[in-house]
Amino acid sequence: MQWSRASGFRFAMAESSRRCYCSVPACSNSKQRHPYLSFHDFPKDEGLRKSWVRLIRRDEGPFFNILRGSTHVCSLHFDSADIYVSKSGRKRLKPGALPRRFAWNNWGKDQTSRESAFDRARARLGVDVRAENVATQANHTADEANQVSAVDEEDELQPTTDHNYCACSHPSGDSAAERIRELEARVRELESQLQDMSATTLQINRYCSTDEEFRFYTRFTSEKVFLIFWDSVTPSASRLVYWSKAQRVEDVMEIEKPSPNRRLALVDEFFMYCCRVAVGLKEKVLADIFGVSTATVSRVIITWANYLYLVLGSMPIWMSREQVQATMPEKFTRYCSNVRVILDCTEVRCETPSSLTLQSETFSAYKNHTTFKALIGVAPCGVITFVSKLFTGSISDQEITRQSGILTLLEPGDACMADKGFIIDQMLSEVGASLIIPPFKRGTCFSKEETEKTQAIARLRILVERAIRRVKEYHIWDTTIPLTLSGSVNQLWTNCCLMTNYQGPLEKKSNLPV
Repeated sequence: MQWSRASGFRFAMAESSRRCYCSVPACSNSKQRHPYLSFHDFPKDEGLRKSWVRLIRRDEGPFFNILRGSTHVCSLHFDSADIYVSKSGRKRLKPGALPRRFAWNNWGKDQTSRESAFDRARARLGVDVRAENVATQANHTADEANQVSAVDEEDELQPTTDHNYCACSHPSGDSAAERIRELEARVRELESQLQDMSATTLQINRYCSTDEEFRFYTRFTSEKVFLIFWDSVTPSASRLVYWSKAQRVEDVMEIEKPSPNRRLALVDEFFMYCCRVAVGLKEKVLADIFGVSTATVSRVIITWANYLYLVLGSMPIWMSREQVQATMPEKFTRYCSNVRVILDCTEVRCETPSSLTLQSETFSAYKNHTTFKALIGVAPCGVITFVSKLFTGSISDQEITRQSGILTLLEPGDACMADKGFIIDQMLSEVGASLIIPPFKRGTCFSKEETEKTQAIARLRILVERAIRRVKEYHIWDTTIPLTLSGSVNQLWTNCCLMTNYQGPLEKKSNLPV
Protein backbone atom coordinates (compact mmCIF):
# COMPACT_ATOMS: atom_id res chain seq x y z
CA MET A 1 0.00 0.00 0.00
CA GLN A 2 2.84 2.34 0.84
CA TRP A 3 4.51 1.51 -2.47
CA SER A 4 1.21 2.17 -4.27
CA ARG A 5 0.86 5.59 -2.65
CA ALA A 6 4.44 6.46 -3.47
CA SER A 7 4.05 5.35 -7.06
CA GLY A 8 0.79 7.30 -7.32
CA PHE A 9 2.53 10.37 -5.92
CA ARG A 10 5.37 9.95 -8.42
CA PHE A 11 2.85 9.58 -11.23
CA ALA A 12 1.05 12.80 -10.21
CA MET A 13 4.35 14.70 -10.01
CA ALA A 14 5.40 13.41 -13.40
CA GLU A 15 2.06 14.42 -14.88
CA SER A 16 2.22 17.91 -13.33
CA SER A 17 5.73 18.48 -14.64
CA ARG A 18 4.51 18.44 -18.24
CA ARG A 19 4.80 21.84 -19.89
CA CYS A 20 1.17 22.23 -20.93
CA TYR A 21 -0.33 25.67 -21.46
CA CYS A 22 -3.85 26.74 -22.36
CA SER A 23 -4.10 28.41 -25.79
CA VAL A 24 -7.32 30.35 -25.04
CA PRO A 25 -6.80 34.14 -25.07
CA ALA A 26 -6.62 35.76 -21.63
CA CYS A 27 -6.13 32.33 -19.98
CA SER A 28 -2.77 31.73 -18.27
CA ASN A 29 -3.42 28.24 -16.87
CA SER A 30 -0.56 25.75 -17.05
CA LYS A 31 -0.06 22.19 -15.86
CA GLN A 32 2.72 23.17 -13.47
CA ARG A 33 0.70 25.90 -11.75
CA HIS A 34 -2.68 24.10 -11.90
CA PRO A 35 -2.02 20.33 -11.68
CA TYR A 36 -5.67 19.65 -10.85
CA LEU A 37 -6.75 20.77 -14.35
CA SER A 38 -6.62 18.56 -17.41
CA PHE A 39 -5.30 19.81 -20.76
CA HIS A 40 -6.78 18.45 -23.96
CA ASP A 41 -5.41 18.38 -27.52
CA PHE A 42 -7.37 19.79 -30.44
CA PRO A 43 -9.48 17.10 -32.16
CA LYS A 44 -8.26 15.38 -35.29
CA ASP A 45 -11.59 15.90 -37.06
CA GLU A 46 -11.23 18.94 -39.35
CA GLY A 47 -14.75 20.32 -38.79
CA LEU A 48 -14.63 19.86 -35.03
CA ARG A 49 -11.20 21.45 -34.85
CA LYS A 50 -12.42 24.50 -36.78
CA SER A 51 -15.31 24.78 -34.31
CA TRP A 52 -12.79 24.80 -31.44
CA VAL A 53 -10.72 27.52 -33.15
CA ARG A 54 -13.81 29.64 -33.79
CA LEU A 55 -15.11 29.27 -30.23
CA ILE A 56 -11.81 30.21 -28.56
CA ARG A 57 -11.56 33.21 -30.92
CA ARG A 58 -8.22 32.36 -32.52
CA ASP A 59 -7.13 32.19 -36.14
CA GLU A 60 -4.57 29.78 -37.48
CA GLY A 61 -1.67 31.64 -39.00
CA PRO A 62 1.91 32.76 -38.33
CA PHE A 63 1.12 33.54 -34.67
CA PHE A 64 -0.96 30.46 -33.86
CA ASN A 65 -0.25 26.95 -35.10
CA ILE A 66 -2.06 23.83 -33.84
CA LEU A 67 0.57 21.20 -33.04
CA ARG A 68 -0.26 17.78 -31.70
CA GLY A 69 0.98 17.37 -28.15
CA SER A 70 1.80 21.07 -27.55
CA THR A 71 -1.44 23.02 -28.27
CA HIS A 72 -4.08 22.47 -25.60
CA VAL A 73 -7.29 23.81 -24.07
CA CYS A 74 -7.68 23.40 -20.32
CA SER A 75 -10.71 21.70 -18.73
CA LEU A 76 -11.83 25.02 -17.21
CA HIS A 77 -13.43 25.91 -20.58
CA PHE A 78 -15.54 22.73 -20.85
CA ASP A 79 -18.76 21.78 -19.08
CA SER A 80 -18.29 19.22 -16.33
CA ALA A 81 -20.68 16.88 -18.18
CA ASP A 82 -18.29 16.76 -21.16
CA ILE A 83 -15.40 15.34 -19.07
CA TYR A 84 -15.12 11.78 -17.80
CA VAL A 85 -12.41 9.71 -16.13
CA SER A 86 -11.09 6.77 -18.14
CA LYS A 87 -10.04 3.37 -16.77
CA SER A 88 -6.44 4.51 -16.62
CA GLY A 89 -7.47 7.34 -14.30
CA ARG A 90 -6.98 10.17 -16.83
CA LYS A 91 -9.57 12.80 -17.62
CA ARG A 92 -10.85 12.69 -21.17
CA LEU A 93 -13.43 14.51 -23.29
CA LYS A 94 -16.59 12.98 -24.63
CA PRO A 95 -16.82 12.79 -28.44
CA GLY A 96 -18.01 16.08 -29.97
CA ALA A 97 -17.34 18.14 -26.80
CA LEU A 98 -16.86 21.86 -27.44
CA PRO A 99 -15.26 24.55 -25.25
CA ARG A 100 -18.02 26.95 -24.23
CA ARG A 101 -16.93 28.55 -20.95
CA PHE A 102 -14.90 31.75 -21.40
CA ALA A 103 -14.37 35.07 -19.66
CA TRP A 104 -16.16 36.97 -22.39
CA ASN A 105 -19.42 35.00 -21.99
CA ASN A 106 -19.35 35.01 -18.18
CA TRP A 107 -18.11 31.40 -18.12
CA GLY A 108 -21.06 29.97 -20.05
CA LYS A 109 -23.89 31.46 -18.00
CA ASP A 110 -27.20 31.91 -19.83
CA GLN A 111 -27.79 35.55 -20.80
CA THR A 112 -31.25 35.09 -22.29
CA SER A 113 -32.99 35.74 -18.97
CA ARG A 114 -31.84 39.36 -18.84
CA GLU A 115 -34.64 41.92 -18.74
CA SER A 116 -35.27 44.04 -21.80
CA ALA A 117 -34.49 47.75 -21.92
CA PHE A 118 -38.22 48.62 -21.60
CA ASP A 119 -38.59 46.48 -18.48
CA ARG A 120 -35.48 47.98 -16.87
CA ALA A 121 -36.73 51.51 -17.64
CA ARG A 122 -40.16 50.72 -16.20
CA ALA A 123 -38.57 49.36 -13.02
CA ARG A 124 -36.33 52.39 -12.69
CA LEU A 125 -38.78 55.19 -13.67
CA GLY A 126 -42.09 53.61 -12.74
CA VAL A 127 -43.47 54.40 -16.23
CA ASP A 128 -44.37 52.04 -19.02
CA VAL A 129 -42.14 53.48 -21.75
CA ARG A 130 -43.42 51.06 -24.37
CA ALA A 131 -47.07 52.13 -23.85
CA GLU A 132 -46.13 55.81 -24.04
CA ASN A 133 -44.25 55.25 -27.27
CA VAL A 134 -47.24 53.48 -28.80
CA ALA A 135 -49.61 56.29 -27.70
CA THR A 136 -47.25 58.97 -29.00
CA GLN A 137 -46.94 57.27 -32.37
CA ALA A 138 -50.73 56.95 -32.58
CA ASN A 139 -51.18 60.67 -31.81
CA HIS A 140 -48.60 61.61 -34.46
CA THR A 141 -50.36 59.43 -36.99
CA ALA A 142 -53.71 61.05 -36.19
CA ASP A 143 -52.25 64.58 -36.47
CA GLU A 144 -50.69 63.81 -39.81
CA ALA A 145 -53.99 62.42 -41.08
CA ASN A 146 -55.85 65.58 -39.93
CA GLN A 147 -53.26 67.82 -41.61
CA VAL A 148 -53.52 65.89 -44.85
CA SER A 149 -57.33 66.08 -44.81
CA ALA A 150 -57.22 69.83 -44.08
CA VAL A 151 -54.87 70.39 -46.99
CA ASP A 152 -57.13 68.35 -49.25
CA GLU A 153 -60.14 70.48 -48.24
CA GLU A 154 -58.24 73.69 -48.95
CA ASP A 155 -57.18 72.38 -52.34
CA GLU A 156 -60.81 71.61 -53.17
CA LEU A 157 -61.98 75.11 -52.10
CA GLN A 158 -59.15 77.15 -53.75
CA PRO A 159 -58.29 77.02 -57.46
CA THR A 160 -54.79 75.90 -58.44
CA THR A 161 -52.47 78.81 -59.31
CA ASP A 162 -48.86 79.03 -60.48
CA HIS A 163 -46.11 79.88 -58.06
CA ASN A 164 -45.19 83.57 -57.90
CA TYR A 165 -41.40 83.65 -58.12
CA CYS A 166 -41.36 87.41 -57.50
CA ALA A 167 -42.92 87.03 -54.06
CA CYS A 168 -40.71 87.44 -50.98
CA SER A 169 -39.65 84.33 -49.14
CA HIS A 170 -41.06 83.34 -45.79
CA PRO A 171 -39.63 85.31 -42.83
CA SER A 172 -38.27 82.03 -41.38
CA GLY A 173 -35.93 81.75 -44.39
CA ASP A 174 -34.46 85.21 -43.67
CA SER A 175 -33.85 84.31 -40.04
CA ALA A 176 -32.13 81.07 -41.07
CA ALA A 177 -29.85 82.93 -43.48
CA GLU A 178 -29.05 85.47 -40.79
CA ARG A 179 -28.23 82.65 -38.38
CA ILE A 180 -25.92 81.08 -40.95
CA ARG A 181 -24.09 84.40 -41.40
CA GLU A 182 -23.67 84.73 -37.64
CA LEU A 183 -22.26 81.22 -37.38
CA GLU A 184 -19.84 81.84 -40.26
CA ALA A 185 -18.59 85.00 -38.58
CA ARG A 186 -18.15 83.05 -35.34
CA VAL A 187 -16.18 80.36 -37.16
CA ARG A 188 -13.87 82.99 -38.67
CA GLU A 189 -13.37 84.54 -35.26
CA LEU A 190 -12.51 81.19 -33.69
CA GLU A 191 -10.08 80.38 -36.52
CA SER A 192 -8.26 83.67 -35.99
CA GLN A 193 -8.11 82.99 -32.25
CA LEU A 194 -6.73 79.53 -32.95
CA GLN A 195 -4.04 80.97 -35.21
CA ASP A 196 -3.11 83.51 -32.55
CA MET A 197 -2.90 80.78 -29.92
CA SER A 198 -0.76 78.56 -32.16
CA ALA A 199 1.49 81.52 -32.94
CA THR A 200 2.01 82.28 -29.27
CA THR A 201 2.92 78.67 -28.53
CA LEU A 202 5.69 78.54 -31.14
CA GLN A 203 9.07 78.12 -29.49
CA ILE A 204 10.74 80.39 -32.03
CA ASN A 205 8.54 83.28 -30.92
CA ARG A 206 9.61 82.72 -27.31
CA TYR A 207 13.32 83.02 -28.05
CA CYS A 208 13.57 85.18 -31.20
CA SER A 209 11.97 88.59 -31.18
CA THR A 210 14.86 90.84 -32.32
CA ASP A 211 17.43 90.66 -35.10
CA GLU A 212 20.18 90.12 -32.53
CA GLU A 213 18.39 87.05 -31.14
CA PHE A 214 17.88 85.67 -34.66
CA ARG A 215 21.61 86.08 -35.30
CA PHE A 216 22.45 84.23 -32.07
CA TYR A 217 20.05 81.29 -32.45
CA THR A 218 20.02 80.82 -36.24
CA ARG A 219 23.12 82.65 -37.62
CA PHE A 220 20.83 84.53 -40.05
CA THR A 221 21.58 88.25 -40.01
CA SER A 222 17.98 89.34 -39.30
CA GLU A 223 14.41 88.16 -39.00
CA LYS A 224 13.76 89.27 -42.57
CA VAL A 225 16.53 87.06 -43.95
CA PHE A 226 15.32 84.14 -41.83
CA LEU A 227 11.75 84.50 -43.14
CA ILE A 228 12.99 84.74 -46.73
CA PHE A 229 14.91 81.49 -46.31
CA TRP A 230 11.97 79.83 -44.53
CA ASP A 231 9.48 80.87 -47.24
CA SER A 232 11.75 79.35 -49.88
CA VAL A 233 11.82 75.91 -48.21
CA THR A 234 8.28 75.77 -46.75
CA PRO A 235 6.51 74.35 -49.85
CA SER A 236 8.71 71.26 -49.97
CA ALA A 237 9.13 71.02 -46.18
CA SER A 238 5.39 70.49 -45.81
CA ARG A 239 5.87 67.08 -47.49
CA LEU A 240 8.81 66.18 -45.26
CA VAL A 241 9.13 62.54 -44.17
CA TYR A 242 11.10 61.49 -41.12
CA TRP A 243 14.26 59.57 -42.00
CA SER A 244 13.15 56.67 -39.76
CA LYS A 245 10.04 56.18 -41.93
CA ALA A 246 12.06 56.54 -45.13
CA GLN A 247 14.40 53.79 -43.98
CA ARG A 248 11.51 51.36 -43.56
CA VAL A 249 10.38 51.88 -47.18
CA GLU A 250 12.50 50.19 -49.84
CA ASP A 251 11.41 52.45 -52.71
CA VAL A 252 11.30 56.18 -51.97
CA MET A 253 8.63 56.66 -54.64
CA GLU A 254 6.26 54.55 -52.55
CA ILE A 255 6.08 57.29 -49.91
CA GLU A 256 2.89 59.05 -51.01
CA LYS A 257 1.95 60.68 -47.72
CA PRO A 258 4.18 62.68 -45.35
CA SER A 259 4.73 61.69 -41.77
CA PRO A 260 1.69 62.14 -39.48
CA ASN A 261 1.06 65.32 -37.53
CA ARG A 262 4.11 66.12 -35.50
CA ARG A 263 4.38 67.22 -31.91
CA LEU A 264 6.12 70.42 -33.09
CA ALA A 265 5.33 72.84 -35.89
CA LEU A 266 7.58 72.73 -38.94
CA VAL A 267 9.13 76.10 -38.18
CA ASP A 268 9.90 74.90 -34.64
CA GLU A 269 11.58 71.79 -36.07
CA PHE A 270 13.77 74.01 -38.24
CA PHE A 271 14.43 76.25 -35.25
CA MET A 272 15.47 73.17 -33.26
CA TYR A 273 17.91 72.26 -36.05
CA CYS A 274 19.34 75.79 -35.97
CA CYS A 275 19.76 75.63 -32.18
CA ARG A 276 21.63 72.34 -32.52
CA VAL A 277 23.91 73.55 -35.30
CA ALA A 278 24.28 77.30 -34.74
CA VAL A 279 24.21 77.40 -30.93
CA GLY A 280 25.61 73.91 -30.35
CA LEU A 281 22.99 72.86 -27.78
CA LYS A 282 23.02 69.19 -26.85
CA GLU A 283 20.10 66.94 -27.69
CA LYS A 284 19.11 66.51 -24.03
CA VAL A 285 18.89 70.29 -23.58
CA LEU A 286 16.78 70.63 -26.73
CA ALA A 287 14.48 67.86 -25.52
CA ASP A 288 13.85 69.76 -22.29
CA ILE A 289 13.32 73.08 -24.09
CA PHE A 290 10.87 71.78 -26.68
CA GLY A 291 9.15 69.26 -24.40
CA VAL A 292 9.89 66.16 -26.51
CA SER A 293 12.01 63.04 -26.09
CA THR A 294 15.70 62.84 -26.93
CA ALA A 295 14.92 60.30 -29.66
CA THR A 296 12.54 62.81 -31.29
CA VAL A 297 15.24 65.48 -31.22
CA SER A 298 17.75 63.13 -32.87
CA ARG A 299 15.18 62.13 -35.50
CA VAL A 300 14.35 65.77 -36.29
CA ILE A 301 18.01 66.81 -36.55
CA ILE A 302 18.92 63.98 -38.92
CA THR A 303 15.79 64.55 -41.02
CA TRP A 304 16.41 68.27 -41.46
CA ALA A 305 20.13 67.75 -42.09
CA ASN A 306 19.37 65.45 -45.02
CA TYR A 307 16.50 67.62 -46.26
CA LEU A 308 18.54 70.86 -46.30
CA TYR A 309 21.44 68.97 -47.86
CA LEU A 310 19.19 68.02 -50.78
CA VAL A 311 17.61 71.48 -51.08
CA LEU A 312 20.80 73.54 -50.77
CA GLY A 313 22.87 71.01 -52.71
CA SER A 314 20.55 71.31 -55.71
CA MET A 315 21.31 75.04 -56.01
CA PRO A 316 23.99 75.95 -58.62
CA ILE A 317 26.56 77.74 -56.45
CA TRP A 318 29.49 77.52 -58.89
CA MET A 319 29.75 80.93 -60.58
CA SER A 320 30.48 81.33 -64.26
CA ARG A 321 33.45 83.37 -65.45
CA GLU A 322 31.17 86.26 -66.43
CA GLN A 323 29.56 86.31 -62.97
CA VAL A 324 32.98 86.27 -61.28
CA GLN A 325 34.20 89.18 -63.42
CA ALA A 326 31.02 91.20 -62.81
CA THR A 327 31.27 90.88 -59.01
CA MET A 328 35.07 91.02 -58.62
CA PRO A 329 36.34 93.72 -56.23
CA GLU A 330 38.76 96.33 -57.50
CA LYS A 331 41.79 94.97 -55.65
CA PHE A 332 41.44 91.65 -57.49
CA THR A 333 41.19 93.41 -60.81
CA ARG A 334 44.36 95.29 -60.04
CA TYR A 335 46.53 92.30 -59.06
CA CYS A 336 44.86 89.07 -60.29
CA SER A 337 42.10 89.73 -62.80
CA ASN A 338 41.75 86.12 -63.94
CA VAL A 339 41.17 84.56 -60.48
CA ARG A 340 38.19 82.17 -60.59
CA VAL A 341 38.32 80.70 -57.10
CA ILE A 342 40.36 80.89 -53.89
CA LEU A 343 41.05 77.47 -52.34
CA ASP A 344 41.93 76.43 -48.83
CA CYS A 345 41.54 73.39 -46.56
CA THR A 346 40.20 73.28 -43.03
CA GLU A 347 39.84 70.59 -40.39
CA VAL A 348 37.40 69.80 -37.58
CA ARG A 349 38.25 67.51 -34.69
CA CYS A 350 36.51 64.18 -34.39
CA GLU A 351 36.34 61.49 -31.75
CA THR A 352 39.23 59.05 -31.75
CA PRO A 353 38.05 55.65 -33.06
CA SER A 354 38.99 52.45 -31.26
CA SER A 355 40.34 50.83 -34.43
CA LEU A 356 44.07 51.46 -34.96
CA THR A 357 43.55 51.52 -38.73
CA LEU A 358 40.93 54.25 -38.45
CA GLN A 359 43.12 56.15 -36.02
CA SER A 360 45.97 56.26 -38.52
CA GLU A 361 43.61 57.38 -41.30
CA THR A 362 41.96 60.17 -39.32
CA PHE A 363 45.09 61.40 -37.49
CA SER A 364 46.26 64.83 -38.65
CA ALA A 365 49.90 65.74 -38.15
CA TYR A 366 48.97 69.43 -38.49
CA LYS A 367 46.37 69.34 -35.67
CA ASN A 368 48.02 66.46 -33.75
CA HIS A 369 44.55 64.93 -33.38
CA THR A 370 42.06 62.83 -35.32
CA THR A 371 40.17 65.14 -37.68
CA PHE A 372 37.92 65.43 -40.71
CA LYS A 373 39.31 67.56 -43.55
CA ALA A 374 37.48 69.48 -46.28
CA LEU A 375 38.30 71.76 -49.21
CA ILE A 376 36.45 75.09 -49.60
CA GLY A 377 36.43 77.38 -52.62
CA VAL A 378 35.47 81.07 -52.44
CA ALA A 379 34.83 83.45 -55.34
CA PRO A 380 36.56 86.86 -55.29
CA CYS A 381 33.27 88.47 -54.21
CA GLY A 382 33.29 86.36 -51.00
CA VAL A 383 30.62 83.77 -51.87
CA ILE A 384 31.38 80.11 -51.13
CA THR A 385 31.14 78.45 -54.53
CA PHE A 386 32.65 75.04 -53.81
CA VAL A 387 32.38 72.66 -50.83
CA SER A 388 33.93 69.21 -50.82
CA LYS A 389 32.85 66.34 -48.67
CA LEU A 390 34.76 65.57 -45.48
CA PHE A 391 37.82 63.38 -45.84
CA THR A 392 39.95 61.73 -43.17
CA GLY A 393 42.56 64.01 -41.60
CA SER A 394 45.60 62.19 -43.01
CA ILE A 395 44.84 63.17 -46.63
CA SER A 396 47.18 65.70 -48.26
CA ASP A 397 46.16 68.96 -49.92
CA GLN A 398 47.12 67.64 -53.33
CA GLU A 399 45.10 64.45 -52.94
CA ILE A 400 42.01 66.21 -51.59
CA THR A 401 42.15 68.59 -54.56
CA ARG A 402 42.27 65.64 -56.95
CA GLN A 403 39.42 63.72 -55.29
CA SER A 404 37.13 66.68 -54.53
CA GLY A 405 36.15 67.30 -58.18
CA ILE A 406 37.19 70.97 -58.34
CA LEU A 407 39.39 70.31 -61.39
CA THR A 408 36.38 69.36 -63.53
CA LEU A 409 34.82 72.79 -62.93
CA LEU A 410 37.80 74.87 -64.04
CA GLU A 411 38.17 76.11 -67.62
CA PRO A 412 41.26 77.00 -69.67
CA GLY A 413 42.53 80.44 -68.68
CA ASP A 414 41.23 80.30 -65.10
CA ALA A 415 43.51 80.97 -62.14
CA CYS A 416 43.27 79.50 -58.66
CA MET A 417 44.68 81.25 -55.63
CA ALA A 418 45.93 79.12 -52.74
CA ASP A 419 48.47 78.89 -49.95
CA LYS A 420 52.03 77.64 -50.33
CA GLY A 421 51.05 74.11 -49.29
CA PHE A 422 48.95 73.63 -52.43
CA ILE A 423 51.49 72.31 -54.91
CA ILE A 424 48.84 71.62 -57.55
CA ASP A 425 50.22 73.61 -60.47
CA GLN A 426 50.79 70.46 -62.52
CA MET A 427 47.20 69.26 -61.99
CA LEU A 428 45.88 72.68 -62.95
CA SER A 429 48.02 72.84 -66.06
CA GLU A 430 46.38 69.62 -67.28
CA VAL A 431 43.01 71.45 -67.46
CA GLY A 432 44.53 74.70 -68.79
CA ALA A 433 44.36 76.61 -65.47
CA SER A 434 47.12 78.28 -63.46
CA LEU A 435 48.04 78.55 -59.79
CA ILE A 436 48.69 81.76 -57.85
CA ILE A 437 50.55 81.21 -54.56
CA PRO A 438 52.95 83.35 -52.52
CA PRO A 439 56.54 83.07 -53.80
CA PHE A 440 59.05 80.83 -52.03
CA LYS A 441 62.12 82.41 -50.48
CA ARG A 442 65.10 81.39 -52.58
CA GLY A 443 67.79 83.55 -50.97
CA THR A 444 68.44 85.22 -47.67
CA CYS A 445 65.39 87.48 -48.08
CA PHE A 446 62.57 88.37 -50.47
CA SER A 447 63.14 90.85 -53.20
CA LYS A 448 61.00 93.96 -53.39
CA GLU A 449 58.84 92.48 -56.16
CA GLU A 450 58.36 89.22 -54.23
CA THR A 451 57.45 91.12 -51.07
CA GLU A 452 54.78 93.15 -52.87
CA LYS A 453 53.39 90.02 -54.50
CA THR A 454 53.26 88.20 -51.16
CA GLN A 455 51.41 91.11 -49.53
CA ALA A 456 48.94 91.36 -52.42
CA ILE A 457 48.15 87.63 -52.35
CA ALA A 458 47.79 87.72 -48.56
CA ARG A 459 45.27 90.59 -48.79
CA LEU A 460 43.26 88.60 -51.32
CA ARG A 461 43.49 85.21 -49.62
CA ILE A 462 42.02 86.62 -46.42
CA LEU A 463 38.58 86.14 -47.97
CA VAL A 464 38.71 82.36 -47.76
CA GLU A 465 39.95 82.59 -44.16
CA ARG A 466 36.96 84.75 -43.28
CA ALA A 467 34.60 82.33 -45.01
CA ILE A 468 36.05 79.41 -43.02
CA ARG A 469 35.72 81.44 -39.83
CA ARG A 470 32.03 81.97 -40.57
CA VAL A 471 31.55 78.23 -40.99
CA LYS A 472 33.42 77.52 -37.73
CA GLU A 473 31.14 80.03 -35.94
CA TYR A 474 28.43 77.39 -36.09
CA HIS A 475 29.07 76.13 -32.59
CA ILE A 476 28.42 72.50 -33.41
CA TRP A 477 32.08 72.45 -34.52
CA ASP A 478 33.36 73.84 -31.20
CA THR A 479 33.62 70.43 -29.59
CA THR A 480 34.94 67.12 -30.81
CA ILE A 481 32.54 65.56 -33.29
CA PRO A 482 31.29 62.20 -31.92
CA LEU A 483 31.49 59.19 -34.18
CA THR A 484 27.74 58.74 -33.78
CA LEU A 485 27.33 61.71 -36.18
CA SER A 486 29.51 60.12 -38.85
CA GLY A 487 26.41 59.22 -40.87
CA SER A 488 25.21 62.83 -41.14
CA VAL A 489 28.38 64.88 -40.57
CA ASN A 490 28.82 65.50 -44.32
CA GLN A 491 25.29 66.88 -44.57
CA LEU A 492 25.79 69.11 -41.52
CA TRP A 493 29.09 70.44 -42.84
CA THR A 494 27.74 71.22 -46.31
CA ASN A 495 24.65 72.92 -44.88
CA CYS A 496 26.75 75.16 -42.63
CA CYS A 497 29.00 76.15 -45.55
CA LEU A 498 26.12 76.98 -47.87
CA MET A 499 24.02 78.77 -45.25
CA THR A 500 26.87 81.23 -44.60
CA ASN A 501 26.10 82.72 -48.02
CA TYR A 502 22.92 84.14 -46.45
CA GLN A 503 24.99 86.24 -44.04
CA GLY A 504 25.88 88.89 -46.59
CA PRO A 505 29.27 89.98 -48.04
CA LEU A 506 32.49 89.13 -46.23
CA GLU A 507 33.73 92.69 -46.54
CA LYS A 508 31.57 95.39 -45.03
CA LYS A 509 32.85 97.99 -47.51
CA SER A 510 31.81 95.90 -50.49
CA ASN A 511 28.72 97.16 -52.29
CA LEU A 512 28.67 94.53 -55.02
CA PRO A 513 25.78 92.05 -55.19
CA VAL A 514 26.41 88.66 -53.56
